[in-house]
Amino acid sequence: MEDFWNVICGDDDSACSLLGGKPFCFNLEVLTNPSSCINHLLIIFLNLLLLIMLTFVTIQKSLVKSIQGQNRVESYSKLQLVSAITNGSLGLLHLFLGIWILEEKLRKNLTVFPLTWWPLEFFHGFTWILVGLTINLVPKQLPRTWWRMFSILIFFVSGIFCALSLSYAFSSKEMSLKVALDVLSFLGVILLLFCTYKVCKDEDVDKEINGSLYASLNSQIHDVDPLGRISVTPFSKAGLLSRMSFWWLNPLMKKGQNKTLEDEDIPKLQEPDRAEVCYSLFIEQSNRKKQKDPSSRSSVLWTIVLCHRREILISGFFAFLKVLTLSSCPIILNAFILVAEGNQSFKFEGYFLAISLLFIKILESLSQRQWYFRSRVIGMKVRSLLTASIYRKQLKLSNAARLIHSSGEIMNYVNVDAYRIGEFPFWFHQTWTTVLQLSIALVILFRAIGLATIASLVVIVLTVFLNAPLAKLQHKYLSKLLVAQDERLKASSEALVNMKVLKLYAWEMHFKNSIEILRIVEQKLLSSVLLQKAYSLILFWFSPTLVSAATFLACYLLKVPLHANNVFTFITTVRLVQDPISTIGDVIGVIIQAKVAFSRVVKFLEAPELQTTSVRKSCYDEKLKGSIKIKSADFSWEYNILKPTIRNINLTIRAGQKIAICGEVGSGKSTLLAAILGEVPNTKGKIEVYGKFAYVSQTAWIQTGTIQENVLFGSPLDTQRYEESLHRSSLMKDLELFPYGDLTEIGERGVNLSGGQKQRIQLARALYQNSDVYLLDDPFSAVDAHTAKKLFNEYILEGLAGKTVLFVTHQVDFLPSFDSILLMSDGKIQQASTYHDLLTFSQEFKDLVNAHKKIGNPNHLLDLTSTPIHSKSSREMKQYSIENSSNAKNGDQLIEQEEREKGDTGLKPYLQYLNQKSGYIYYFVGSLSYVIFVICQISQNSWMAANVDNPQVSTLQLITVYLLIGVSSMVFIIIRALLAAALGIQSSKVLFGQLINSLFHAPMSFYDTTPLGRILSRVSLDLSIVDLDISFNLTYCISSNITYYSGLIVLTSVAWQVLFVCIPMAYVIIRLQKHYYACAKELMRMNGTTKSSVANHVAETVAGAMTIRAFEEEDRFFNKNLDLIDVNATAFFHSFASNEWLIQRVETAYAVVLASAALSIAMLPLGTLSSGFIGMALSYGLALNSALVYSTQYRCILENYIVSVERINQYSHIPSEAQEVSEGNHPPINWPDVGKVEIKDLKIQYRPNAPLVLHGINCTFEGGHKIGIVGRTGSGKSTLIGALFRLVEPTGGKIIVDGIDISSIGLHDLRSSFGIIPQDPTLFIGTVRYNLDPLSQHSDQEIWEVLRKCQLRESVKDKGGLDSSVVEDGSNWSIGQRQLFCLGRALLRRSRILVLDEATASIDNATDLILQNTIRKEFADCTVITVAHRIPTVMDCNMVLSISDGKLAEYDEPMKLMKKETSLFGQLVKEYWSHFQ
Repeated sequence: MEDFWNVICGDDDSACSLLGGKPFCFNLEVLTNPSSCINHLLIIFLNLLLLIMLTFVTIQKSLVKSIQGQNRVESYSKLQLVSAITNGSLGLLHLFLGIWILEEKLRKNLTVFPLTWWPLEFFHGFTWILVGLTINLVPKQLPRTWWRMFSILIFFVSGIFCALSLSYAFSSKEMSLKVALDVLSFLGVILLLFCTYKVCKDEDVDKEINGSLYASLNSQIHDVDPLGRISVTPFSKAGLLSRMSFWWLNPLMKKGQNKTLEDEDIPKLQEPDRAEVCYSLFIEQSNRKKQKDPSSRSSVLWTIVLCHRREILISGFFAFLKVLTLSSCPIILNAFILVAEGNQSFKFEGYFLAISLLFIKILESLSQRQWYFRSRVIGMKVRSLLTASIYRKQLKLSNAARLIHSSGEIMNYVNVDAYRIGEFPFWFHQTWTTVLQLSIALVILFRAIGLATIASLVVIVLTVFLNAPLAKLQHKYLSKLLVAQDERLKASSEALVNMKVLKLYAWEMHFKNSIEILRIVEQKLLSSVLLQKAYSLILFWFSPTLVSAATFLACYLLKVPLHANNVFTFITTVRLVQDPISTIGDVIGVIIQAKVAFSRVVKFLEAPELQTTSVRKSCYDEKLKGSIKIKSADFSWEYNILKPTIRNINLTIRAGQKIAICGEVGSGKSTLLAAILGEVPNTKGKIEVYGKFAYVSQTAWIQTGTIQENVLFGSPLDTQRYEESLHRSSLMKDLELFPYGDLTEIGERGVNLSGGQKQRIQLARALYQNSDVYLLDDPFSAVDAHTAKKLFNEYILEGLAGKTVLFVTHQVDFLPSFDSILLMSDGKIQQASTYHDLLTFSQEFKDLVNAHKKIGNPNHLLDLTSTPIHSKSSREMKQYSIENSSNAKNGDQLIEQEEREKGDTGLKPYLQYLNQKSGYIYYFVGSLSYVIFVICQISQNSWMAANVDNPQVSTLQLITVYLLIGVSSMVFIIIRALLAAALGIQSSKVLFGQLINSLFHAPMSFYDTTPLGRILSRVSLDLSIVDLDISFNLTYCISSNITYYSGLIVLTSVAWQVLFVCIPMAYVIIRLQKHYYACAKELMRMNGTTKSSVANHVAETVAGAMTIRAFEEEDRFFNKNLDLIDVNATAFFHSFASNEWLIQRVETAYAVVLASAALSIAMLPLGTLSSGFIGMALSYGLALNSALVYSTQYRCILENYIVSVERINQYSHIPSEAQEVSEGNHPPINWPDVGKVEIKDLKIQYRPNAPLVLHGINCTFEGGHKIGIVGRTGSGKSTLIGALFRLVEPTGGKIIVDGIDISSIGLHDLRSSFGIIPQDPTLFIGTVRYNLDPLSQHSDQEIWEVLRKCQLRESVKDKGGLDSSVVEDGSNWSIGQRQLFCLGRALLRRSRILVLDEATASIDNATDLILQNTIRKEFADCTVITVAHRIPTVMDCNMVLSISDGKLAEYDEPMKLMKKETSLFGQLVKEYWSHFQ
């Protein structure tokens, strides 16, 4: 046996000789020795095992293949080819090495024995070639499990031998060719493993494609849009290397360099990242938890974690890898200083350390970029699912919950809270990685300075604990800040929505002041939050100095020797942990913000929901469709059993019946319809409704979009039914007036439509849906008599024939046509019967009908002939629509595309931010303070480097000077932190002031063309970013740049040779940054504009939630919301991906610079530089990497944030309407004293490129006269009133009131001198007193007297008096009551000129009669201008002005006009009274 051993290994085996020359000797030292025979035999054995396994599998597979037939020809990826060439080359290298060893052995010894080295290299080379080529080039010829097992097995085997070889090399201080080959082989195996992963992934994709006959067609549908561009991000199909290097982003970056990116250039998200998938996964996980334990309360946070646990773990792995690579740097530095001192472990150790540094820094970059990128993806998905959840929830929100969560707060949940929570995953791993990094740092410090580490630990722990009270204070102030932000946003939202009403009443400055008062409260809390942030920053910048002081003093006391290697190992370690320590404040801040935001969102998501399913019943019997059954039911908006809103409702409606509902204002008519819809909680009794609903609300809800989109409301276009809906809704003539027919875009809330047009679009929408039950809430109140009659005949009687109709109305002339009439009073159905029965037996109903007759005398009616009104036929209309469809796409629509900056705006937004009061001073002094701080740090480290090994400087002197410089430098950090807070507070204050001033002085045309969501996104999220983020990020950005360039100066001053690498690398970095910014700026801007689209859609849905639910369109709106979220997320995804793309390339370039510097130092002759300066240079070099990353990262973040300043600035300089007060041109105090109004050649157009709306109106309203303004819907009546209040300035002509041209005086003087009861009654959140007298100009007694005159005294008393609450939109008061409140405002103001803009449209006839009598009595001597659809309202006027198509048709006394055969007024009168003939 010994002879056999000698044949194999010989008698000179180095390892065995160490153990006395025993054969079969074995221990760990022998195994790790690359020259030992045991080592060789083990490798040969493993190689043989792999070859046998591979042969067996290949033979087995070939037999199967011969049965199944020949496979298709394979195509190889670049990765497969590179891996095959690399591993094949390594195999050949081993073979050639084996041949060379064999040749040398034969040449020297003339024998092949002993069999050492050359058989090993032969076996190893042959195996490497065979296994490498097989797995790389024919993987699909092998079973999937086998080739995976091969790859993993080879990886572990190669990894173990590589580790053993390196371990032996370090311990024996010998570097051999075998060790080098083991390291190279391990790198080849890593490449092989990547290749295996890629092939497995491609096989999965192939299976999916081949699994379905239509897979290729579907993939084309999903991957390519109608324009032919690739619509799914290349990230979805990118390989491992492409994902790790962000190579998949190159095509987009290249496109961004060649052109300005547009929305259509950005590819869509991959499917797993889309909002729909994220939301579905969240709901599925939540339901699964509920099924497991129905009694437990589902944790939203834990559900989100479970949904993304895999991604969290993967990003956590990269975070762990980053900490390990970063922590290895001080060890390398320590080894490098020892080499510089002549204590190298093996030859060329310096070169080895320099190359190791290169690989470690590249690996650190790869791991950190993947950590950040994957965390951002998680955050994006969390934000998407939360936004979707909030949107879905607000569609189901109960009325009681809606009182708690206003529309402004819901906007805040979407715009601010979901954003803050989405930021948290990015910071999550910082929590534990900081602890891990500190722990590893303490181990390194212990090896460097021994027991003195305890002093470092104590100071670090104290620093962390000192942060606890700061964190609590920050949490407290931040919670209060968000509450104050909600209050300010709620007030801002209310004011912006109702800006027209505020301008009419001249209240806009009062509301602006109220918002500014709320902002002052918010500003104080903001100051506290920013100062807490500054204190945290100061504390954590103090920590390195405190750690150094404590540690060096401990070294002095414990007599630990200080040398360059342990001092700079300590300094480098402290500097590396300084970043995670300094970010603890940010991490805590983000955690606090996310915690507060999360609690608010969870509270909203857990709010009560509507229970509509208990009302709507599934209908399997066609006879039941359209029937309604209510038995002894009570309903309460507040879900209060003791105080029902409507009570004791008993109602049975058969399919096809037409029911009218009438009663006085506030009697519960609208609530009954809402109860049938399931909007009002049923507290008692039973309700069953069968069939599909169509609902027309009393206050019209119109979407932003075209008329066609509003009518179709998500249904497919059926041309015949569509045209019939338009025709029966009397919209044909209106469409002729619109520039693009039914493709004309409607502004938000229908701003470019009259009240009648809005209602008729609602009616067309309802008719087109072809529902079973139609609930119509007083839809004819806003249209003229002729249109109302036509609508009733063609729409109600013909269009809805056979349908169940519940029709709320104050117009009693339509009542005889209904099957039954419900007379409501005080929340109850008093009587229900036919028209004639009620007229015979009900005194209340008789009074209601008589009140209508008394409003105007039908005897006024003369024999007039009605002139037929021509409108285009449906066929003509269709042709008209087709002709205009092409123009509509490119034409000048009302709603403008959101403005977005283009290209590189340079320093402009930064200057806008700094160009505030003392902004430049704060910024430059703060920057200068940091420069001085950095100079102090360099001086501190230079002192240490120069004198650490100087025997003439004592240890105490060395430490004392070092610490004095460090402590003095902290003064400048304090100045810098406090100035950053001051800059944030001041800039935020000024920017908000500019924005709010601009918005409140903007003309109405701005609000007509700008969706509310765009404005709200600026006063919410953009302002929040300006408040909390920009000032400190601006400071961080400049600080990291100063740190980087100062460190580079230190590095190049020690190793000047690095400049030869540094200069070309600087050029590369500049080119990369230029490439990046061209693309990234547009992505950031798109992120901002698409965010507004989400906000706008949410705001629009909140306003129309009841209508959406009635038509059961929740899913369609939710899907649209998901699409908008995805569009926004797409821009955000590519924005942060491009950040990582840039930083990774910059880090790689810098790794080359650092390795070059290390190589330069290694190449210097021993003693050229002191070890102290070498340690200092490399410690700065190692810290430079993070400084460069932070510099780039903060620049990217800042570029993203500064877009908010751009967006705020866009709305901070809106062209203002005329001056509020014209100095030196005030009207007299009692103006107007007569009330005479002269209109001279008045011409109005809403925009310069729009057609004239009023064409040269000439007339005079005498003082004290009652003027009636009549005309068909859309004729220009309301525009004339707008001109009187200067909501729109005349294009030509003028209006003179009591001798004063209204254009010559200030807007406040003008508007506050007139009284108005507007077309849309508006109430504000607050009390009854506040709504009647917001400026507090009147006593309670005066207010009660006005309420009595308005018939509101009893209602207000029942609700709690003048301090009774008014909720958002005044929804706890009926429309009619809101209109009466507006009358009350007019009575309190007592103006000589009163305007009634269709003020009686929403009140019953009895109340209308009282209102008219009140106006006649209270405004007997005043000029009263009445715009009305109810002809009797203007019959008693002195003069009537008839307008047709924006032109003055006639102006005379009503009786004279009625005698004219061609009189428009006479025609309108006849149409109105024709119902009684």
